[in-house]
Amino acid sequence: MSPARIPPGPPVILCADDYGISGAVSAAIEELAEAGRLSATSCMVTFPEWPVLARRLASLRGRIAIGLHLNLTVGAPLGEMPAFAPGGAFPVMSSVIGLALRGSIDAAEIERETARQLKAFTEAAGFAPDFLDGHQHVHALPRVRNGVLAALAGLPLLVRDPSDDLARIIRRKMFAKKAMSVSTLAFGFAKSARAAGFVVNDGFSGFSDFDPASPYARELEAAFTACGIRHLAMCHPGHVDAALATRDSVTARREEEFTVLMAAEGLTERLWRPDRSHETIWSVASG
Repeated sequence: MSPARIPPGPPVILCADDYGISGAVSAAIEELAEAGRLSATSCMVTFPEWPVLARRLASLRGRIAIGLHLNLTVGAPLGEMPAFAPGGAFPVMSSVIGLALRGSIDAAEIERETARQLKAFTEAAGFAPDFLDGHQHVHALPRVRNGVLAALAGLPLLVRDPSDDLARIIRRKMFAKKAMSVSTLAFGFAKSARAAGFVVNDGFSGFSDFDPASPYARELEAAFTACGIRHLAMCHPGHVDAALATRDSVTARREEEFTVLMAAEGLTERLWRPDRSHETIWSVASG
């Protein structure tokens, strides 16, 4: 199998999602960061492994940005959410979308849980997150976003906008329908985030159906096509362990992403890198 070949172009923030979902996934992300194959990782803090894994992140801060991967759809919240998670377990994403579209989300509950996850991140890692995004892009849904942005007030963060310009989505060709669906659900989110004083990425890619029959090398190449000036691409590399299998349906495909990212030609030349000599790493545009 030939390696992915990343075309020349502007810097891209390549973020490995789901650090903290399991020990093996986290170890794979650490390997990629140490090899200079990532720009960022976003961390899930709701699983029992988090306090131990968090202590390993400090050594990576000079290489990558490290953010909070807000989780509202897998496992359990860090505190009581009687309206959103009445049985003590998060609803699945399809249910959250339905609640959001019906206006049935208690934004105050979301604000409190976001604050709890921010606190869990900072206390365990020893530093505040550089950015926030959401597992399955849940943070950008209507009403959910109100609670999230309220909890982040005053923090110098980049907040991920999972939408993109229609022309860019079409130029990438792959997973255009999925990208357009997410953009529709996130409509207005970037405007609200900017109005609240947050930095927002310009351009988003990395969608996949996680089909083992679809070569990840082609998907990675597409993710680095038609990029905005502060473009963010997500990926989901990892090694597989028993914990992952109980928490996520994407397992073996993570190994393929890890292998492709390690070998991709031209990748390191395209990656945005954090510069911590500034007050905030987002004070300088990625391009």
